[in-house]
Amino acid sequence: MPKIKTNSAAKKRFTVTGSGKIKRKRAFHRHILMGKSATRRRRLGQSTLVAESDMANIKYLLNL
Repeated sequence: MPKIKTNSAAKKRFTVTGSGKIKRKRAFHRHILMGKSATRRRRLGQSTLVAESDMANIKYLLNL
């Protein structure tokens, strides 16, 4: 039986932490930043964890 390939788009976007959680970047931080508050822009620059409801799909794409 052949090995399952990891999804290339997913491996570029997600990283797995030491405890097994999955980290992601936030959206809406590329352009049109003038209309957003400084607090919002600062928070958008930080990474966050994938929601529990999406965890199974991401783990499938990453072959975890």
